[in-house]
Amino acid sequence: MIAYLSKRIAVWALLVFVATNLTYFLANAMLDPRSNYAARRPPLPEPLVDATLNSYNLNDKTPILERWWTWLSGVLFHWDWGKTPLGLSVNEQISFRMMSSVQLLAAATIISTLLGIAVGVYTALRQYKLSDRAWQFVSLASINLPVPVLGLGIVLLGITVNQALGNTVVYVSGSESLGISGFWAVAGDRAQHLILPTLTLVIGGYAGLHLLQRSLLLDTINSDYVRTARAKGLTRGQAVRKHALRTAIIPVAVGIAFAIPAVFTGAVLTETIFAWEGMGRYFVSSINTSDINGVVAVAAFGAAATAVGAILADIAVVYLDPRVRVS
Repeated sequence: MIAYLSKRIAVWALLVFVATNLTYFLANAMLDPRSNYAARRPPLPEPLVDATLNSYNLNDKTPILERWWTWLSGVLFHWDWGKTPLGLSVNEQISFRMMSSVQLLAAATIISTLLGIAVGVYTALRQYKLSDRAWQFVSLASINLPVPVLGLGIVLLGITVNQALGNTVVYVSGSESLGISGFWAVAGDRAQHLILPTLTLVIGGYAGLHLLQRSLLLDTINSDYVRTARAKGLTRGQAVRKHALRTAIIPVAVGIAFAIPAVFTGAVLTETIFAWEGMGRYFVSSINTSDINGVVAVAAFGAAATAVGAILADIAVVYLDPRVRVS
């Protein structure tokens, strides 16, 4: 197992390295950091613009291979992902927004996963009954509801609740309030900011897992080994949970593992609706401001998160499927 994981880690590390460097060259070909200075009034002298871009290793007049080596050396030897066209540290921007995205998306991912699997098992055990039909209707509606519409609807719901109670119970924008100090006060404030965007992500994310888990469980619920377990005295629910679910949950576990990149790269639409300063919004703003180093850093972290997800998916399959473990 250790040898297998070592090989997988080595392969994915190589893929992340290649993808990150390829992204650097593509970003340099598509983005123009000089444009951030072109629209200034009065216009800046060109020598001053060149000197500024040189200090950030973003001058398009410098050969691309020279810029690439300077950037790569900084990353490999100092873990320095460079500067934005305005001189801000990409490391600082990434670290702040990554933690913000993790706080939002980790909770939403856990809740939507547990809810989706639980509802999938519940409806599979009640196939074609009223509860099954009702949950399918709700889940299908959730899948087909656009995120902006869902998010704005939840914003209106939050405003209505605040007005009805005469107090700010939930916040509809931002990730934190200014001037809050103390552990419990900060934790409570963050929770108030998290409720609505988390609810948006859960409603939009659980439905796919519900329908997938229900379909997979129905394929295994009448298998020979499940009937054998029932013949030995287990109830239908016990046989399904102890035997059928273990097989049916494997594809779901793999899908959840590959959802990890979303935790680190953010949810662009949800973050935009709720003014949440996460990785998704930063990636979009980096493209809009021709922030080459910022775009490459987000792409690199996304690739690394994908690698982690793939390795966790392999581990999940080995743990859940004895046939793979034996082989």
